[in-house]
Amino acid sequence: MKGLNRRCFAATLAASGVAAPALLAQQTAPQPPPRRSGPPPEVPPFQAPLEFTRKDVPARVHAFPMTQVKLLPGLFADAAEWNRGYIARLPAGRLLYNFRANAGLPSGSAQPFGGWEAKADGKHSTELRGHFTGHFLSASAQLYASAGDKEAKAKADEMVAELAKCQQKLGGGYLSAFPTELFDRLDSLSQLPWAPFYTIHKIMAGLFDMYTLTGNQDARKVVEGMADWADKWSGSKTEEHMQDILNVEFGGMAEVLYNLAAATDNDQWAKTGDRFTKKRFVNPLASRRDELRPLHVNTHIPQVIAAARRYEISGNMRFHDVADFFFYEVSTARTYVTGGTSNGEAWLAQPRQLAAELKMSVSTAECCCSYNMLKLARHLYTWTADPRYFDYYERALLNHRIGTIQPKTGHTQYYLSLTPGAWKTFNSEDQSFWCCTGTGVEEYSKLTDSIYWHDDDGVYVNLFIPSELNWPEKGFRLRQDTQFPNQPRTALTVTSDKPVNLPLRLRIPSWLASAPTVKVNGKTLEATASPGSYLTLTRTWKKGDRVEMELPMRLHIESMPDDPNVQAILYGPLVLAGDLGAEGLTEQLITGPMGPRVQALPIEVPTFRATTADPASWIKPGDQPLTFRTTGQPKDVTLVPLNSIFDKRYSVYWQVS
Repeated sequence: MKGLNRRCFAATLAASGVAAPALLAQQTAPQPPPRRSGPPPEVPPFQAPLEFTRKDVPARVHAFPMTQVKLLPGLFADAAEWNRGYIARLPAGRLLYNFRANAGLPSGSAQPFGGWEAKADGKHSTELRGHFTGHFLSASAQLYASAGDKEAKAKADEMVAELAKCQQKLGGGYLSAFPTELFDRLDSLSQLPWAPFYTIHKIMAGLFDMYTLTGNQDARKVVEGMADWADKWSGSKTEEHMQDILNVEFGGMAEVLYNLAAATDNDQWAKTGDRFTKKRFVNPLASRRDELRPLHVNTHIPQVIAAARRYEISGNMRFHDVADFFFYEVSTARTYVTGGTSNGEAWLAQPRQLAAELKMSVSTAECCCSYNMLKLARHLYTWTADPRYFDYYERALLNHRIGTIQPKTGHTQYYLSLTPGAWKTFNSEDQSFWCCTGTGVEEYSKLTDSIYWHDDDGVYVNLFIPSELNWPEKGFRLRQDTQFPNQPRTALTVTSDKPVNLPLRLRIPSWLASAPTVKVNGKTLEATASPGSYLTLTRTWKKGDRVEMELPMRLHIESMPDDPNVQAILYGPLVLAGDLGAEGLTEQLITGPMGPRVQALPIEVPTFRATTADPASWIKPGDQPLTFRTTGQPKDVTLVPLNSIFDKRYSVYWQVS
């Protein structure tokens, strides 16, 4: 993705009761969120052992709790419901099978799942078994917080109680679906296991979410027992040996320990988290150097999220710089047009060599990576309230996330392939359980978590999703009615019973074709905001007050930085994909494989000739909303949003001369 643009405005809107932010310099070229200024450190910033001192950094803005936001009918509510259906279909007994087996407890009539959750029978077992149960607990807790799903909570409560029994049988600290023998192998650095701490993190995170989002006190006891075990295990290693151990994927161990420290006011967990700081990875980032090639992407994004969290609870700017530079570099130099990153799960090329990287594998844009980059963007946004983070967030959410859940089944993808002629593939019902199946059930159970934000004074509207907001502390309620992106507008209606004076800040996206028209109670404002900023409306809001905002979209092109003839076509924030038909596709090719086997089933992908620099001169609107068709090409193609294609081949990137 190219740099994200922000241009602010200044105007006197007193007559309409609107307050404008301070004037900032106009920017003539798209710019990403600024990085911390000043020269980089001359020596690696993480040489000595880390010392933790608690010092919370005040957030500039906060996301509203999911309990205060409700989805209304629309695209996002549909995705949430498909996901909830999938979660409801997975029996607790099967999710607990491997934990009970590892603890020597009976499983009754339950049968194990397959795929990455296969039981320990040698040939078909995996060393990540148990990871999805952790994801499932997080998703269940989020379903309760976002939708009040009592059935999801009841099943998850039952699972927490059973996991507590497994933990007690194993000695009261360690809890997993595999034996500690994997950690013996990790300690010896021989016959390396497949990421045991990665799985421990997922279980701990699920228990932590059950504690913080549902109030389950047993979950707190179990996760603190696991933290105590992790503290003792990691504390018995020299720092040099622990740094070698960190070459094996360990997920977000530091993040969950920092979160636990903050939630329980116990600094020991943060000190344990510090042992999971991989210095050979974070030092270049703190010094603002991109040494990401050829790292495994989703091994490392969680480490950056942990760095962001460490900064928030300690004020240590070294961790701030790690997160700040990493997001800047990945979002501007290593991200495809959809907002996704990675190829073959790694960064295979040097920065800004995306056209070259695209040719290296069909396995682009692992979904876990997008999930975690959105989490990181949320952290950075809380520090600055810079709307450019939500230009990125919206792009990835609309194109990479909302389009990778299969309608009705709730199954999700592993890779969103951007290879021309690719198609989408989804997990099976009970024989996959990839990492992206886990982040998938989490993603679509928390779609209310980023629509609305607030500071001490007022509300920020960052996403255009049909929803309701309730801010009881201010006595303020808001309803957003929109069919965006199918229609380029949104409407916000105040539903508070009593008048409330506060600023309402509307994000003005950088992709807008022009400054938007905004009406308050039917009256057009005489001044508006430039794309890439906020429009601040300050007044005493009364029940029935209505704000309407047009969101004019246009066709535009994004070219690969290393090959300007490789181009993607967008309409507003939507990535358009060419409908290339369903030739050769079968159910077996769509359900089960981690990615499309494009090389085994190649097709000829059209090329285009642009008549002018304006894509509207050779791409015309179709007869359906958000449908377009090329004109005057050797072979014309229908273009639709990538997030609407599920059972056909497509192309996002085109050769254009």
